[in-house]
Amino acid sequence: MLDVIRPDIQNLHAYAVQPSTGFIKLDVMENPHRLPPDLQAELGARLSAVALNRYPAERLDDLRAALARHAGLPEGCALMLGNGSDELISLLTQAIARPGAVVLAPQPSFVMYQLSCQLLGPRFVGVPCRAEDFALDRNALLDAIALHRPALLWLAYPNNPTGTLWDDEVIEALIAAMQHHGLVVMDEAYQPFAARDSLERLRRHPHVMVMRTMSKFGLAGVRIGYLMGRTELVAQVEKLRPPFNVSVLNAEAALFALEHEAVYAAQAAAIRAERERLFAALQALPGVTPFPSQANMVLARFPDAAATFAQLKARGILVKNVSAMHPLLHNCLRLTVGTPEENSALIKALQP
Repeated sequence: MLDVIRPDIQNLHAYAVQPSTGFIKLDVMENPHRLPPDLQAELGARLSAVALNRYPAERLDDLRAALARHAGLPEGCALMLGNGSDELISLLTQAIARPGAVVLAPQPSFVMYQLSCQLLGPRFVGVPCRAEDFALDRNALLDAIALHRPALLWLAYPNNPTGTLWDDEVIEALIAAMQHHGLVVMDEAYQPFAARDSLERLRRHPHVMVMRTMSKFGLAGVRIGYLMGRTELVAQVEKLRPPFNVSVLNAEAALFALEHEAVYAAQAAAIRAERERLFAALQALPGVTPFPSQANMVLARFPDAAATFAQLKARGILVKNVSAMHPLLHNCLRLTVGTPEENSALIKALQP
């Protein structure tokens, strides 16, 4: 029966999630903070009143409107919902997947850009970042745009797994080069932790879209992503969205969170402060090179990433070994910023 499955699918490896029970979990860039008990109880009461016998309907309109207010959606733009950012990546890839279409992205970056192309048909072209600092290679990217004429350029801002908030002047040059070829999508999954965003680019450029998620906001378990762009452009991608792709429970939880966004903003501020403490501690370790981050993780190169990963796991701490993701990530671990107590435990476990 396996013969009916596409050979390329059979050769893929499923996304692996490490078992985490009993561990300090610093491997998947989650917000480590839960809601205070009183808000947990209030949310539970809200969810218990949701009509689970009904398909999602007007409540999704309420969520779109609330997210538009939260993000500051520019005039002339629209917002569509996704079941996390992953679904939106697939829908955008599907939308541009004409014969010969090319998708371009710097590398290393989020693995779903390339995987969606493998599954849906466009040819993926990855352009390596600068080896010394994971910055965008301006000339290499401009050359790739001129050569391949991509229908879609992904720019994660900040980037995953490096945490890099790329140079604005380089991004503007890439947007200008793409205006006669296709779309530029700014993937702002880590926007709550970054010093800058791309909403002004959305206002100025009709071929720029901005994608965000509530996962890093603090709702990784709720699976809400959203895509912003010019109304006429979003309307075309919206045609591919499965009906009822966001559940009534997820929508209600997201609305509740937006009503208490000050709580999540305080959590993000605490994470940013802890990120700087973790970065400084990594800088002090002999032989370790951390890279500046504007996300809720820090990428660091170790003398032996596999040995350090095993050492941390033996001490009950899970991080992400990204060494095999791309040659530029050789001996690199990605460390999610946790609570102060979790970060202290990580720092202690890394001591020689």
